[in-house]
Amino acid sequence: MKRPLNPGRIVAWAVLIILLIVTLFPFYWMLRTALSNNTQLAGHPSSLLPVETTLGAFKRVLGLSTIEEAQAQGGSGASVNFWLYLRNSLIVATITTVCQVFFSAMAAYAFARLRWPGRDKVFALFLAALMVPPIFTTLPNFVLIKNLGLLNSFAGIILPGAFMTPFAIFFLRQFFLGISRELEEAAMIDGAGHARLFFGMIIPMSAAPIATLAILTYINSWNDYFWPLLVGQQENVRVLTVALGVFRSQTPQGGPDWAGLMAATLIAALPMIILFLAFAKRITNSIGFSGIK
Repeated sequence: MKRPLNPGRIVAWAVLIILLIVTLFPFYWMLRTALSNNTQLAGHPSSLLPVETTLGAFKRVLGLSTIEEAQAQGGSGASVNFWLYLRNSLIVATITTVCQVFFSAMAAYAFARLRWPGRDKVFALFLAALMVPPIFTTLPNFVLIKNLGLLNSFAGIILPGAFMTPFAIFFLRQFFLGISRELEEAAMIDGAGHARLFFGMIIPMSAAPIATLAILTYINSWNDYFWPLLVGQQENVRVLTVALGVFRSQTPQGGPDWAGLMAATLIAALPMIILFLAFAKRITNSIGFSGIK
């Protein structure tokens, strides 16, 4: 039997649809701008459909058009070494994710499964670090990376976030606490040490939350802008997010290439959108199971 419609359900569905439209509209507007002819955008600023639909912006971003063709479609003539910046982003995001998840898992294991003096007090300090805005640690990290001679290098970009974060430790600790201690004690009776317990039991049983943390870390590292901008200014280590900002500022004709910028933004965001959509259910389930509200 169909449930009868009532004013409350109608209002709830209306609010849900409005929120969905508000959330998705920026992505549609980027796509509309990317498919438009840049010379005609200023004349049709309120058009909901692409203005003189063309794939020229995507060709400019991917280096498939000449400077003359780009300028004919309203492009600035500036170029984006897209594949180099994509490679740099992949290197930074991948190494950061692997290192951060691994070291955070070891720290979470120490806080959840080992007994040592001052454990709870140290963990409280880690939780307190969640309340410290990241901007407060940017300057000390920059001075440290500079003194180490790691400016304009992948190591300089990766190191501040490579070891662990308070959120990652808290996230994994909540799951590790729920693992049965009887299994651990049985393994220790059989002669298993902490290393064997960690790699042979804890990690396999925590595959779901570890995968979730890896996805969240990868997305956060991929979207990071401010720190790579400070540390990686040379082109050989410039990541995609910083490259988009540089492309925005290169305006030889006096006007930004909005179509090209939106096309580059869409292409840069596409891997993260696909990654999130593919694992969205796992992410929400793991967050709920770990007790994070």
